[in-house]
Amino acid sequence: MTNSTTTTDTTSSYVAPTATQTAPNTAGMASVAWTLAKREYTRFMRQPSRVAGSIGQPLLFWIVLGAGLSPSFRPAGMEGMTYTEYFYPGVLMMMVLFAGVFSSITVIEDRDQGFLQGVLVAPISRMAIVLGKVGGAAAIALTQAVIMLLVAPFLGFPMPVENYPIILVTLALVSLGYTGLGFMVAWRMSSTSGFHAVMMLVLMPLWFLSGALFPTEGLPIVMKVIIWLNPVAHGMTLIRAPFYQDISTFLTDPSYLTSLAVVLVWVGLVLTISAKRVGKRDIGAKV
Repeated sequence: MTNSTTTTDTTSSYVAPTATQTAPNTAGMASVAWTLAKREYTRFMRQPSRVAGSIGQPLLFWIVLGAGLSPSFRPAGMEGMTYTEYFYPGVLMMMVLFAGVFSSITVIEDRDQGFLQGVLVAPISRMAIVLGKVGGAAAIALTQAVIMLLVAPFLGFPMPVENYPIILVTLALVSLGYTGLGFMVAWRMSSTSGFHAVMMLVLMPLWFLSGALFPTEGLPIVMKVIIWLNPVAHGMTLIRAPFYQDISTFLTDPSYLTSLAVVLVWVGLVLTISAKRVGKRDIGAKV
């Protein structure tokens, strides 16, 4: 009698991979953020009108206001300084402002074109999406700032070489705050024109009340309180310090360190809120 041999079909034990197993979870937050930031930067550089507008408008402000207000600019404690020199750090801040506004507008455009829907269904961190968008804006702002900083010595604004990296890091930090704030507003909006109106109503006053246009000394106490509560004013303090002081002086200045703490809290807060808004699912209308 021949014993029958039982064979096991190995193919029957095969389990189809689930969607979670096949999803590209290996993509880290850094690589996703880098890809989105690179896309944002490349798109900006391929639009000459955006490049010209974001650089030309602050330069026009600086030249016109500097030429017009320098003869009457005589604030106490700033004797010998022209308004063109005073306003120069404010122009750098203005470049960061416009970079933040224009980069936030692309959030609405990406939603309309379907790009963001494709990104949101991917199993990636929501913070990576936020960092990618605002990181691209920071890179755009730094590109503009580098151009301005390279010509600073020829414009009569000599500065120690070791202070340049600090200014660039500060501009990147403030750009994250500006763009994070714009991202928060743009995420729920469907109209670019409406977003532009809202951001001009919000961001421009923040810039005006930051000390970028005029000194804050001698103002009424109410204005001083408003300016102190303005995180952009603290960012302005961080940008101005390297222009007028050596690194060992302003890094030990309590006012500088206080402004640095405020800006860090501001940036962390807007990025965290932005990530929560991205992760929140939209609820459809009730039938």
